[in-house]
Amino acid sequence: MPDTPHTDAAPVPEPAAEPSRAPFPGTCAYVLLWFPLSSETFIFREVRELQARGMPIDVFSLYAEKRAGQSQEMRGYPGKVVRLGARATWTLFTTFLRHIRKHPRLVWQLTREVLFRRLRNLEALGENSWAFFAGFWIGDRASEAGITLFHAPWANGPATAAWVASRVSGIPFSFSGRAGDIYPQDGLLPEKIRDASFVRTNNQADVAWLEHHAPAGFEGKVRLVYNSLTLKTEADCACPCQPPYRVLAVGRLCRTKGFPYLLTAMARLRRERFPVRLTLVGDGVWKRRIQGQIKRLRLEDAVDLPGFVPHDRIAEYMRSHDMLVMPSVVHSNGDRDGIPNVIMEALSHAMPVAASNVCGIAEVVRDGETGLLFPQRDAKAIAHAIRWVCGHREEALAMARRGMELVKTMFDAEANSGKLYELYAAHAELPHGADSGSGRTEG
Repeated sequence: MPDTPHTDAAPVPEPAAEPSRAPFPGTCAYVLLWFPLSSETFIFREVRELQARGMPIDVFSLYAEKRAGQSQEMRGYPGKVVRLGARATWTLFTTFLRHIRKHPRLVWQLTREVLFRRLRNLEALGENSWAFFAGFWIGDRASEAGITLFHAPWANGPATAAWVASRVSGIPFSFSGRAGDIYPQDGLLPEKIRDASFVRTNNQADVAWLEHHAPAGFEGKVRLVYNSLTLKTEADCACPCQPPYRVLAVGRLCRTKGFPYLLTAMARLRRERFPVRLTLVGDGVWKRRIQGQIKRLRLEDAVDLPGFVPHDRIAEYMRSHDMLVMPSVVHSNGDRDGIPNVIMEALSHAMPVAASNVCGIAEVVRDGETGLLFPQRDAKAIAHAIRWVCGHREEALAMARRGMELVKTMFDAEANSGKLYELYAAHAELPHGADSGSGRTEG
């Protein structure tokens, strides 16, 4: 077993610095479970846009590489990625022991704060524990790597690792809260907000949630910066919208997507002899459940399941279907989506969208203006929305075109990456003193 983590490092082309912008102070460390991950195209795009603005980024991947489903661009990522995973177990353990010997009070304080807490499930406990130990090693690397800010794009395990690394090194950290990483909160969210330089979220609905969980006096740390579009805007939806109508749904097959209600709506439309087919793109833990429901409802000849499709092929499906349906739901434990990126991607193609009115979806799908909203878990309403879009094509396309203009503004890559750059640059700073341990506090 190797005693050091694996590093993928290749020179990143140096982009021309913008005349009006000062160089980024040092290097930002992005801390993730995996990078690049096929289902996190928006994070990959965020990293590349920031690098294009001249921001040096080192990525720390807490787990080993996961290449399945990666786009060609992801496979060719030229930047530095330090991967941990199981092979780094001994390295992390010895690093932790070294910190116990050198800084026992700090280690004990962090252990009490991070490990001796009730978390929401065993998966969260395992992820958080691994991230805790990884944080010590990452913190030790910070000074020699010129890190001036740790940023975790997720509020759960990655933010735990960034938090610990910050405490070890004295270098500030920040994190993003998006969806299932903060719903329900993992038991450590208030402390992470307290110690973070700022907390970024990508939809308005999450601002109130994060501020609610912030300790008194720390609510002002939450910043709203929308994601950038991950697909280029295109002309009107090219599908002719003729029977049998073609409905598209895209997402992980999991509890927050609400796909069982969409399948129930499809069965209703079949009973009403409405000519429609569904393509459900995605994979996940609910795959067998979805397949079983399709069989029980006798929809085998009306539903296509192509499985996971790489992001760079999603546009093909959007050009060949009449509308997108996103039936997201809020799980009983609070787990939910933020704003599913596929909604913005569909609208960027001027593709009509119907979606459930939960989470931040209404920020983009404005009912009757840029798309249709229906109540969550309402198969009858879903069926009605599909019928309306297919039967009122010109009106639906007019809404979609307004949606395209809205997402071009809200999710503009130039504007949003610029906001992120300025936010990160404002909070990046070298630790006080010359060595990586000088910023430690053990009180």
